[in-house]
Amino acid sequence: MRILHTGDWHFGRTLEGRSRLKEQEAFVDELAAMADDQQADLILMAGDVYDSVNPPAAAEQLFYEAAACLTAGGRPMVVIAGNHDQPERVASVTPLVQGRGITLVGLPTQEIIRVGTARTGEVAQIAALPYPSEARLNELLTGDGDEQELREAYSARVGRLMRQLGGYFSRDTVNLAMSHIYVLGGVESDSERPIQVGGAYTVDPRALDTGAQYTALGHLHRPQAVKGEGMIRYSGSPLAYSFSEAGQAKSVTMIDVVPGGIPVMEELYLGCGKPLVRWKAKGGLQEVYRWLDEGQDANAFVDLEIQLDEAMSIGEIQALRKRHEGIIHIRPVYPEMEAAELDVQRSRLPVHELFRKFYQRHTGGAQPEEGLVQLFLELVEEERSLTGQEEDEL
Repeated sequence: MRILHTGDWHFGRTLEGRSRLKEQEAFVDELAAMADDQQADLILMAGDVYDSVNPPAAAEQLFYEAAACLTAGGRPMVVIAGNHDQPERVASVTPLVQGRGITLVGLPTQEIIRVGTARTGEVAQIAALPYPSEARLNELLTGDGDEQELREAYSARVGRLMRQLGGYFSRDTVNLAMSHIYVLGGVESDSERPIQVGGAYTVDPRALDTGAQYTALGHLHRPQAVKGEGMIRYSGSPLAYSFSEAGQAKSVTMIDVVPGGIPVMEELYLGCGKPLVRWKAKGGLQEVYRWLDEGQDANAFVDLEIQLDEAMSIGEIQALRKRHEGIIHIRPVYPEMEAAELDVQRSRLPVHELFRKFYQRHTGGAQPEEGLVQLFLELVEEERSLTGQEEDEL
């Protein structure tokens, strides 16, 4: 069975007021073509269909079109709600789509999902857990345990529910898990809305020890694996949604697996979406205009940091934005700001590192010998000792 894992579509999201709808439409086209070319038997969408609980109509329409394209020909698709989604909204069209093999899961449930695939005749069993808020977990587990169990840590409760779902797994089925959570050790970016406060909503990887052959996760926007039992992976978002994702390669994940077998994973890279780039113009406006004349990153969204001796005028700012409509931020850096930042950085360095940097700067980049560094540290310690004695005498 070939399984295409995707997530974090965030339909309806903008970038500082710039619409991303055209890019999201291009993603749907690319994903549908990829599913056909790769002969995907099953689509797993791991949450955050939308960017808000009340998405614009165009975003909802795009999701329905995406579901229709991806399930053309009878290919099944399973979608769970993420922390950005309104769960009832995601699941509301179930009566209209379940006949097409589309399963929409808005709220946590104790029921396993069974999906058959026509090409191989195999059956997949999916332990699907939509974004599990504290309230949703408590409501689901009430009456199914004593008060002590209901007070368990969030991670333990997630693990308990996942193990219950994993109890349905069998040897002759492809056994999968899917959720929209933050797993300990995952690398975040600025564009994910936090779903943990003080670590309370952090899930230990051991909570995902369900016996699943593959666990498809959503929430983190950087494609990445998670250490744990079996194969656990975030597919990442299809587009870069913040400048903290600048330079990231976006992808979806293809899994080849048979009942009882070890999955074979392939990362399929996406070509859709405008790149997000950061410009650091140490040469001031003159350097920025040179880049613009060269057509640098003409189709990108740009975060511009520019070193200046005096403030830019409104006219200069407007001229830059007119030359490149993708310039989102313009952040001037003045000499006094640089000096202050340098002082802060220096204050964080240990004494021996400060000495190394001083030596390199005054010798054209040479590295000091360890004996010289040690001698310097001894002199510093001696100076501190003498200063302490003088203070005691006073």
